Amino acid sequence: MDISPLINRVARGKNGSENLTQQEAQTVFGQLLQPGADPLQLGALLIAMRMKGEVSEELAGFVQAAHSHIKGFSATEAPAGAVDLPCYAGKRRAGHAYLAAALKARDAGIPIFVHGVEAIAGRVTAWQVLEAAGVTRAETLADARAVLQAEGIVYTDLSDFCPDLFTIYNLRPRLGVRSFANSVARLLNPLMCAGQLNGFFHTPYADYMAGANVRLGQVRSLIFMGAEGEPELYADRQKVIVQQQGDTVSRVCFDEAGLSPYPREAMDAGLLKQQSSAMLAGDMNHREAAVLQRMGEAFAWASTGCFPGGWSKEV
Repeated sequence: MDISPLINRVARGKNGSENLTQQEAQTVFGQLLQPGADPLQLGALLIAMRMKGEVSEELAGFVQAAHSHIKGFSATEAPAGAVDLPCYAGKRRAGHAYLAAALKARDAGIPIFVHGVEAIAGRVTAWQVLEAAGVTRAETLADARAVLQAEGIVYTDLSDFCPDLFTIYNLRPRLGVRSFANSVARLLNPLMCAGQLNGFFHTPYADYMAGANVRLGQVRSLIFMGAEGEPELYADRQKVIVQQQGDTVSRVCFDEAGLSPYPREAMDAGLLKQQSSAMLAGDMNHREAAVLQRMGEAFAWASTGCFPGGWSKEV
């Protein structure tokens, strides 16, 4: 199929561009995910979508296209109560409190499926912290499920379970800007976990990602502005939290902890890794402990669907 007319519709500029339908988005991205895809068409779509911005229908279509490039997708499903935890941002200003919460949730019997990328320039990734903590990395979804059942937590890298999407995700240094491949990776839920915790950095993505999850049939997800773009709630000044359950999407909130704000300055990478390891061992300050509690409540909700006490739905 000639996809140039679809790219043309997206690339008409600020006032002339049009959104694609979910099926059109699946078609165009499915073709561009192929190893032999035209690099000019791929670059044109990535930049055009960057300028226009993705909507829910497009994100859902892009994710469906990527699903067809995941070996074993739909044939391998996570255990009951498992939580999907996509980690594609990395950190540079503070340790990974959400990973300490993930391990604590694992200890409480909640299976945690973590996926992301091994390295991000200038940042410490989830895998770099989890590897130091002894968490197993699985290369296939079948292995991931087996490890999840045996150990309660597992990490899988995008480069292993969806290398075609990873190739596009990895174009960021050459493009000079972030592409929608980042959002697509966060929404993949490769093991089809019933629950998902998903962080983002830019506010408009809250409703778009929640809407995409509705279209993708996600059972429930908590989508929120996370610390540095990772799936980590703030102790204070939490701006956006969107709860998606089936076809229902609503805003939720919780009371502030009244503690020091999230750090603004970048840390030395080595010190940040040490801080993260200390958090995983239970050594944390009051702000980090408050985040641990918030995230524990979020993991419990994602696993069971029971709304946390102390949280409220915005009217």
